[in-house]
Amino acid sequence: MAFNIKTNSNCQIVTAQMGNFKIIEYTRDPSVGRSDAQTEYFMSKMNVRRRQVQCNLNGQNTIVIQAGAMQWMAGNVNSNTGIKGAGDLFKKAFAGKVTGESAIKPEYFGQGLLVLEPTYKHLILEDVGSWGPAGIVLEDGMFLACDGTLQQRVVARSNFSSAVAGNEGMFNLGLAGNGVAVLESYVPREELVEIELMNDVVKIDGSYAICWSGSLQFTVERSSKSLLGSAVNGEGLVNVYRGTGKVLMAPLTAAR
Repeated sequence: MAFNIKTNSNCQIVTAQMGNFKIIEYTRDPSVGRSDAQTEYFMSKMNVRRRQVQCNLNGQNTIVIQAGAMQWMAGNVNSNTGIKGAGDLFKKAFAGKVTGESAIKPEYFGQGLLVLEPTYKHLILEDVGSWGPAGIVLEDGMFLACDGTLQQRVVARSNFSSAVAGNEGMFNLGLAGNGVAVLESYVPREELVEIELMNDVVKIDGSYAICWSGSLQFTVERSSKSLLGSAVNGEGLVNVYRGTGKVLMAPLTAAR
């Protein structure tokens, strides 16, 4: 079976390639009319382009994706819900409810090619194993796909009351193990600020962190120790990350 993806002059394989995943980027969108051709032209110049994830299945591996993300597949590729019984269904339904992710993430296996829906968001590949035994924790809505070797878990905030007050969810999706995760981000990987913590603390005003080490303690706190101090300095609640690990932060645009 052959495809013209690599020979299509309108798309290219971006240098972001890791494990079983490749990122396809369309340099321009020629399927436009007169009314929106000018807009599409300047979008392409500003790197606002459609991107897709290409997943390779070799007969031995499994790919887990966000529900509804599949566009097309070729070869002897099959899928299942990844549900291993009523107890597992309840567990995943609860996890999906509290993290904002889809309750059921389909698993694809076999031998062939799996291509996901195009998106204008930036696609980031992360080696979860490099984040340490505790893995990585994702901001809501960041998960797109991952290797089936990774373990999914629900990570709770340390202080529920302030998380609610700060308009933050109380739970996040965590991934651990050896494998690659694909994240959907409003900003490109090269724009992200990587903050390394060694038994230290970083405070961020807003949802600018797209992911962080599972080894970090994450809380939502007042920017000052007193209510009066918070009122005087003009800041309210901030996201606080403590411990040893790292944080990927978008410096210009909030993660969601």
